[in-house]
Amino acid sequence: MTRRQAPTDPAQALADALAAEYAAIFAYGPIGVRLTDAARRDARAAEASHRARRDALVLQLSAGGGQVPADRAGYALPFPVTDRAAALRLAVEIEERTAAFWRAALPLTTGADRTRALNALTDCAVRATRWRRTAGVSPVTVAFPGRPT
Repeated sequence: MTRRQAPTDPAQALADALAAEYAAIFAYGPIGVRLTDAARRDARAAEASHRARRDALVLQLSAGGGQVPADRAGYALPFPVTDRAAALRLAVEIEERTAAFWRAALPLTTGADRTRALNALTDCAVRATRWRRTAGVSPVTVAFPGRPT
């Protein structure tokens, strides 16, 4: 999931968000296997949330006749996930990255699409906060979720 030039139309912004959702789903595989108990359940729930959002976006873009980007067979992780600490760090990063794509969709969308983008941004921000808290990272919140730092 790499950052590209900012989209200029709603369909492209939503397609970019879909690509981010694909990458998030992929990342939760290596994250989940390094966690236990409640954290593993949280990872499963996060992956399920990203899957649901992906499915809704695929249907929406397909129904609208728009371009539906294909999922890739694999994604390069930003660092090796070899232990619990790395898994938690990746969970925070994947939620922040996905939030950035939804944030980019906000100014380009209206109506129901804008509401979906805002809900997705909020969901990612809340999950990133929960992962920071689980990891013991401070501060647990950021001022502007989805904004590049």
